[in-house]
Amino acid sequence: MKVRIGRLEIAFGAVLAVYVVLALLGYQGWGRLLGRIALGVLGFALSVRISRSVVRNMLWRLRNRLIVAYFFIAVVPLILITLLAGLGVALVGGQISVFLVTSELDRRTNAIRESMAFLARESGKNTSWAGNAEPFLRNRYPGLQLLLRERNAWRDVTGSPVGGPAPEWPQGSGILVKDRKLYGWGLATFENRSVMAVFPVTRDFLGQLAPDIGESTILNLETNDDLLHPDVDNPQQPSRNRRVPAANVFDFPIWWTAPIVAAQWDAPEKTETEWLNILTRPSAILRTVLSQKVDFELVIPVLLLLVGILFLIAEAISLLIGISLTRTITGAVHELYEGTVRVMKGDLAHRIPIGGNDQLGELSVSFNNMTSNMERLLVVEKERERLHTELEIAREVQNQLYPKRLPDVASLRLTAVCNPARMVSGDYYDYQQIGDTTVAIVVGDVAGKGISAALLMATVQSSFRAQLRGSLELAAGAGHDGVHVSVSTSRVVSHLNQQLHADTAPEKYATFFLGVYDEATTSITYTNAGHLPPILIRDGKPTLLEVNGMVVGAFPFAKYGESRVQLQPRDLLVFYTDGITEPENAYGEMFGEERLTELLVRSADQDEAEIVTAVTDAVRQWTGTDELQDDMTLLLVRQL
Repeated sequence: MKVRIGRLEIAFGAVLAVYVVLALLGYQGWGRLLGRIALGVLGFALSVRISRSVVRNMLWRLRNRLIVAYFFIAVVPLILITLLAGLGVALVGGQISVFLVTSELDRRTNAIRESMAFLARESGKNTSWAGNAEPFLRNRYPGLQLLLRERNAWRDVTGSPVGGPAPEWPQGSGILVKDRKLYGWGLATFENRSVMAVFPVTRDFLGQLAPDIGESTILNLETNDDLLHPDVDNPQQPSRNRRVPAANVFDFPIWWTAPIVAAQWDAPEKTETEWLNILTRPSAILRTVLSQKVDFELVIPVLLLLVGILFLIAEAISLLIGISLTRTITGAVHELYEGTVRVMKGDLAHRIPIGGNDQLGELSVSFNNMTSNMERLLVVEKERERLHTELEIAREVQNQLYPKRLPDVASLRLTAVCNPARMVSGDYYDYQQIGDTTVAIVVGDVAGKGISAALLMATVQSSFRAQLRGSLELAAGAGHDGVHVSVSTSRVVSHLNQQLHADTAPEKYATFFLGVYDEATTSITYTNAGHLPPILIRDGKPTLLEVNGMVVGAFPFAKYGESRVQLQPRDLLVFYTDGITEPENAYGEMFGEERLTELLVRSADQDEAEIVTAVTDAVRQWTGTDELQDDMTLLLVRQL
């Protein structure tokens, strides 16, 4: 595992170093406390990061992932079921043990109250009744004290006056606290006589309520006092309130608690809550609640042993099946991993062994077929890369053919964009300054797409510039001053047509528009050789320029005319190719010149770059895809 030292590690090391220095110097101020807090926070974050890294590295292998998956699928549910069963036994057993003790305690205090009611009735007829009943009650309730009250004076059965309970004590029975010890009591009144029995609640008495259920105590949680009276030493009769020994290894201890309401001796209207605590075991509860005796030392271990053997057999079978499936899966995955490593190194001839007719075997077959296909595709890809490189070179060459600098004409602003459908384009635009106040504007569209169209476009450009250069030389020979140069657009296009027809194949042709702008007259003289008619937007109204010739390169005898249009301030003249108007939507409808014209009319007052963006976005939205169906070229001329 690679150890990476990051900001968290550096921060933890720095804080630890500062803390150690402060500790060595004996500093005990706030800085050391803050250092502890920072160390705790940074240490926790660092431990989380390290734990995640360790787990990620451990689970990288598929075999480890399967082991963890089997653990969560099989082992964790078994543990949870065992814990749930143990928790259920503890809850039920604790409730049963508490119920046994409290119900018997209530029964015995109620019995005392009934005895006191009988004595209260009979003591008026025969005062010896109380003295005769005391030994019997004391035998059942050790330490019992019997009190009689007549005319608001309390005395014991011997006739000696005693300090009795508060006058407010009502008839009834229950538990009371006197001198931080617990007593049971019962009180009954008949006419003007009251009889009350008070007996201490000892450990042995509490153990007799539910014999051998376990160890019971009653505590006050506020003072943590043990409220039980100590037992009277009686070696012949050991206390029943003791811890129960375990019957077997599965006989786990159960601790449970429950509240008991106790009255106060001096103020019976006030009560306090004491807590009955019982430490028992499942075997003790079963011995108490079952009607028949069960040999826990033999039956339960045998049953648990049988269940354990069945579980072990099931786990062994599951383990064998899991190991077999794991080896099959991990073996196939390992072979696939080795195969991918070999392929990554370039060994496409490597084949992995095929084992079995299952899905893993089919996966191996698919991998071998994939490597075979990759060998074939590699040859194709190399050829494609070679063509791609050549196209990249062609695109760079073609980009160099487009004009790089705008003409220096103050009254005219030109904006052009060309988006090829492929890496290279068959569309062509150009503008050349042929005099101080004269600019030639060219737009063309070569038949076809791709590299052949791009080559023909380069031919058109070179031919046009050669023809234009020739016309300028003729104009210079005729005595023109170079400021106002007159170029015949029809003659240039005618010569271009003848040259293309002579130097290219018969099926190669192009549409071509050549216009010459004269700044002195703000007019454009043009020849449109089969190109889409440019759109002139003036005062929000569109006008299409005429087409006065056929395409160039198709027929050597083609004739071309010249037309002229006068531009006014804020006029917008838009040149475009069929990549703008002919793209189709999902229903086969073309974008069309009408939609283009409407869009240009709405956007005519915007900046030229915004108009270009609006047109191209509208075409892409119309087709529903970013992939162009044809080369898309726009040239905008704005008269200032």
